Amino acid sequence: MAQGCPITGLEVALTDLQSSQNNVRHHTEEISVDRLVVRRGQAFSITLYFKNRGFQPGMDSIMFVAETGPLPDLAKGTRAVFSFTGSGGPSPWIASLEANRANSLEVSLCAPPIAAVGRYLLKIRIDSYQGFVTAYQLGEFILLFNPWCPADAVYLESEPQRQEYVVNDYGFIYQGSKSWIRPCPWNYGQFEENIIDICLELLEKSLNFQVDPSTDCALRGSPVYTSRVVCAMINSNDDNGVLNGNWSENYVDGINPAEWTGSVAILKQWHATGCQPVRYGQCWVFAAVMCTVMRCLGIPTRVITNFDSGHDTDGNLIIDEYYDNTGRILENMKKDTVWNFHVWNECWMARKDLPPGYGGWQVLDATPQETSNGLYCCGPASVKAIKEGEIDLNYDTRFAFSMVNADCMSWLVYGGKEQKLHQDTATVGNFISTKSIQSDERDDITESYKYEEGSLQEREVFLKALQKLQDTRSQGPHQANSNPFSSVPPRHNSARSPDSPSLQPSDVLQVSLKFELLDSPKMGQDINFVLLAVNMSPQFKDLKLNLSAQSLLHDGSPLVPFWQDTAFITLFPEEEKSYPCKILYSQYSQYLSTDKLIRISALGEEKNSPEKILVNKIITLTFPGIMINVLGAAFVNQPLTVQVVFSNPLSEPVEDCVLTLEGSGLFRKQQRVLIGVLKPHHKASITLKTIPFKSGQRQIQANLRSNRFKDIKGYKNVYVDIGL
Repeated sequence: MAQGCPITGLEVALTDLQSSQNNVRHHTEEISVDRLVVRRGQAFSITLYFKNRGFQPGMDSIMFVAETGPLPDLAKGTRAVFSFTGSGGPSPWIASLEANRANSLEVSLCAPPIAAVGRYLLKIRIDSYQGFVTAYQLGEFILLFNPWCPADAVYLESEPQRQEYVVNDYGFIYQGSKSWIRPCPWNYGQFEENIIDICLELLEKSLNFQVDPSTDCALRGSPVYTSRVVCAMINSNDDNGVLNGNWSENYVDGINPAEWTGSVAILKQWHATGCQPVRYGQCWVFAAVMCTVMRCLGIPTRVITNFDSGHDTDGNLIIDEYYDNTGRILENMKKDTVWNFHVWNECWMARKDLPPGYGGWQVLDATPQETSNGLYCCGPASVKAIKEGEIDLNYDTRFAFSMVNADCMSWLVYGGKEQKLHQDTATVGNFISTKSIQSDERDDITESYKYEEGSLQEREVFLKALQKLQDTRSQGPHQANSNPFSSVPPRHNSARSPDSPSLQPSDVLQVSLKFELLDSPKMGQDINFVLLAVNMSPQFKDLKLNLSAQSLLHDGSPLVPFWQDTAFITLFPEEEKSYPCKILYSQYSQYLSTDKLIRISALGEEKNSPEKILVNKIITLTFPGIMINVLGAAFVNQPLTVQVVFSNPLSEPVEDCVLTLEGSGLFRKQQRVLIGVLKPHHKASITLKTIPFKSGQRQIQANLRSNRFKDIKGYKNVYVDIGL
């Protein structure tokens, strides 16, 4: 509201924040064309229109004020007061006079590349001659990180990388197993309507903000700090975070994690229910939603899948697995696990808090596994530090190292005793994968996390990490407790000499066991395989083999065995024999988990030897995907027909079939189609119409669920033209 004389004082009649033009220059036009959304370290223009006269530099003095957070503070950097360049003042914010016209003024404003991100209020104070003062609120704007600005901590030099890791709103998350890597299409949708507001709301619901909002807002200039806050807020273990995790296979009061195809529906549900955690998520859902939030805030982010991922709960860099004498995994003794696959994020940022050379890609894992400084979050841990075994660098590098490079120890439990079966240095951390830049192909980035398995460098790094771990633990309880993860002494360090791999039971017995599939295992069909036994010695061998099969969850948790067999094989010197096996669909169908993983194991022993030999194999059952056809060319604001073709892969009817479709820029909201019952092996198709509202490369994601399967997926890339 103006104060003083309206005739002589300079009064603002109207402010044009030039949202449309500014947003294009700041790569935010997909977020909005009506609201000003800009990036730090880059100038934006506004126009001030005056009521009574023009701006007179000698007589009028203009002061701008930018404020963020509930308690703006000059000292903390959440309040900035600045005038035109050359007018003096300590503020790093910059104002430049671009054009002075008869009744208007075009001004260029620029936030420093270290400014806190978030929602800002822009104010102006005009001091005119004879002491007349007017003050106005010019409007709100949102300030984001700027990977296009060389002075920003999240600066990424490559434009194709910026397009992929900030701008692209769809992608693939790799699932399955190392022998069958399956791309799961995902709609990140970081520029969809209201997502920016939900991301900012997420920051304000964090425990950090609740405890000290002033300091929290001030620290939002740091991508290291902001990424940790977001990481903790994606899961709901400490707060009203976005997602509840559930690995129980019981999802009756929510959505099976395998059914989700995008982040938008999850974030909008969280917002619409007053920030109640959405049920349910597992690792890929946590990582995908975090990718959406980070890309929306302007931090380059990608989703990473690690096959055979270690979860080392006691922090000794060894994954201990326990088996009974039938080869069955013992769940009740299993604290450490090897996840069939695990998914996390990498975010790109400078790390001025670490020694030089550890900036770049950083691991952030929002899946609630262990606490870090009291909260369920993990990272940012430098990928370079993980590769070099620098496990004492912040944050949570030791845990991240164990996910990709822990050693595996197998133990046989019988008669109350534990017998070491073998130690494997190469099981954990395979085919570390992410979507390629501007391509639908898979990139294998394993070499950025670890030196080649079996190489001298890889063992040297492991020994360095082990030494650092022992040094930390020998410092006494006070120092050890400052570590982000609580630890217990390793149980079996005495059994381990990592510099010389232990003698394998197969070397002592001189027998090799191996499973081989006879055909590709398909959902709904019998599984045919053989156990190959090779006698590598000059003596006869009498072997007893206990075989079993049990379903696995993707986090390595075993379900009850549903198939067992015992075989007796006599081998002549250097003879090879195969033992044929068959698991009927009727035997496994009732026991299959959503992940469709089956672990087959064989525990072998020779008549006159105490040594045991264990072999196992994980089978992933495949199934046909959904086919999507786009009928005709796609244009903005023109009807588009989409045909979806799907089938029941089973030789029995399936019920409660629901098809969901979504796609940023193509569908305003997720589409759900109730299909009902599908007959055995029945193929069906439906046709839908939609009106694309954004141009450029887009993707449709589809999922079919039923009472027997939850995640038959499909996708189709669509180029939408602007048209006439």
